[in-house]
Amino acid sequence: MLPRLRADLDFLPSPMPDRPGLLIRDPFRFSDATLIVPPQMVQCLTFFDGEQSSLDLRAYLFRVTGDLDVSEIEQHLTQSLSEAGFLEDENFALKKETTEQAFASAPVRLAQHAGSGYPDEPGELRNVFREYLNGAGTVDSGKPALAIAAPHVSPFGGVESYRAAYSALKSSDTDRTFVILGTSHYGEPERFGLTRKPFETPLGSTIPALDLIDELESAAGDAIRMEDYCHAVEHSIEFQVVFLQSVLGPNVRILPILCGAFLKSLYEGGAPEDMERVRQMLGSLGEIGAREGSRLCWILGVDMAHMGRRYGDQFDALAGRGEMADVADADKSRIACMESGDAAGFWDQVQQKHDPLKWCGSAPIYTFLRAMPAARGNLSNYQQWNIDEGSVVSFAGMHFY
Repeated sequence: MLPRLRADLDFLPSPMPDRPGLLIRDPFRFSDATLIVPPQMVQCLTFFDGEQSSLDLRAYLFRVTGDLDVSEIEQHLTQSLSEAGFLEDENFALKKETTEQAFASAPVRLAQHAGSGYPDEPGELRNVFREYLNGAGTVDSGKPALAIAAPHVSPFGGVESYRAAYSALKSSDTDRTFVILGTSHYGEPERFGLTRKPFETPLGSTIPALDLIDELESAAGDAIRMEDYCHAVEHSIEFQVVFLQSVLGPNVRILPILCGAFLKSLYEGGAPEDMERVRQMLGSLGEIGAREGSRLCWILGVDMAHMGRRYGDQFDALAGRGEMADVADADKSRIACMESGDAAGFWDQVQQKHDPLKWCGSAPIYTFLRAMPAARGNLSNYQQWNIDEGSVVSFAGMHFY
């Protein structure tokens, strides 16, 4: 049997006019390879499903080429996919094990998106983020913010909402511990990914809140994935770290938590905490939040709706226009639940029709609302952004007290 093609790969149209086809890459970065499969070969990928053999693939190649000797084509395709780490075979298993062990043994969590999501040269980074944050730091509530909600899109795409969120932080917040709840795009559902590693960016290294990390690992047990490799590639926390460092200096103290999607609840009904491990984690976070009080500041790295061609919809999405005007109304209905601290109402709206808005930040938001039930929020900025010509992401900047 031919091995399965990995289902967690990125599949995109080739951006190279002189090399049309399907581009394949690994978002987990177990492999640095990028392959472009020519248009006439794309259908061959369907044979890598774990249920068909090399003979089946050769029979197909014979039908489309008319050539009896297609074994070289079949072998070249299989070998290329395997060497790239794109098949569920021994080569991929070795790449995965080696990469995860390297992250687990590394002393720091290195910046993965410097040079793409933001500048990798410290001076340029400071200048760019100074411009991003121009006007931030003007919110005067008379008391420290309990939490902020900010986007996790590339900073240049969500400047207004990032600025609105981080305007709640002041220099007096420097000594607080920042609990960063990020969307886990790659992690296991109903699990929470932690790491003890400092986050290193071009601005410097954070300080991990080891006492709280150890407490969560001990209290939440099976809910936790410690030294979760997803931290190595995830952007939802990294972007928050760079903004925190830009506002408060590089040595901020953080508790980074990746929140896996609550898929069981979303598709089967019931509350997320009906699962014991989720209930354990929410309870442990709530106990820490109640005890630590204003010594903590919660950061929610969350995007909201994902609409348009890129996300499987059969229409071209344009920010603020057509279908996206209705999406804005639906988004703001959910945001109203966030503002009032209504976790159950928020999740009820997400569950309806299994979340057609595709809010990737729903798990961190629900986690915060359950852990800190007294939180009340204010929407400072709502934004939609065309991530490409036919697809839109929405997000917001919010403050909680």
